[in-house]
Amino acid sequence: MQSEKGIRRVMSRQKRKGDGFERELAAYFNEEADINTAYRAPLSGGGKVSSNGGADLIGVPDLFVEAKRVERLNFMDAIRQAEKNSQETNSPETPIVINRRNRMTTEESLCVLRLKDFMKYYNAFLELTGRHKSKNSVA
Repeated sequence: MQSEKGIRRVMSRQKRKGDGFERELAAYFNEEADINTAYRAPLSGGGKVSSNGGADLIGVPDLFVEAKRVERLNFMDAIRQAEKNSQETNSPETPIVINRRNRMTTEESLCVLRLKDFMKYYNAFLELTGRHKSKNSVA
């Protein structure tokens, strides 16, 4: 059995990994999306700014980011957490879970969101590239 001190050290290491991943994600969004507004939420990763949990990243337009740096993730529980936190904070942003495992780069992280939310982005992409079929057009 581990001592209380040993347990604290393990939790501290896990928290450091999670905190580091949130910082990596913010830097990745800033670089790849050229937004320079993303940053790690104060007290994210277990702490709370208010009575409701907030997004792990702030300043990522239209996304309510739940960052998870774990080897095994229950994606259904994680997306439910993001959706619940988004609703409780009255956020209009799309809940998304971003997961990175050990030995993965940040850009290899997996993203999970509901299909209805994904379609919003996919339809915008199709329209932007001129490949969106008008809903009023005849086949």
